[in-house]
Amino acid sequence: MSGKKGLDLLRTIATVMTKTNGYDRCLQQLVMVSGGEGRCMAEFKVEEEHLNRAGGLHGGYTATIVDVVTTYALMTKENATPGVSVDIHVSYLKGARLGDEVIIDANTVRAGRNLAFLECELRHKKDNSIIAKASHTKYIGSS
Repeated sequence: MSGKKGLDLLRTIATVMTKTNGYDRCLQQLVMVSGGEGRCMAEFKVEEEHLNRAGGLHGGYTATIVDVVTTYALMTKENATPGVSVDIHVSYLKGARLGDEVIIDANTVRAGRNLAFLECELRHKKDNSIIAKASHTKYIGSS
């Protein structure tokens, strides 16, 4: 799935997920920018609810973004299922503050019969500096 079709799918999924009463509603500010063929690019502006007590982007929120945006990237693959997380690893390289604009770029490295391997970077929109790098492994086989 490529181009406009992939982006339309991502926007539909994001809208449905954030309109629930569940945890995913914390992602309402996430805007899908592009997607398809195992990729997803999104962005958001750091708001007060995304901050830790020290005034920086919360690490847990960052990990949530990684989980969700990599899953969205996976969903743009042909015949993909969202699966369940096996492992998420996030390296926090630089902080982000209130008002900062953040770009998220997620890629499906490989999707096999049982496992999918995904990667993700969060970057400052203003200077492209890396905020976090992540890898995400998902079980996508039948249960």
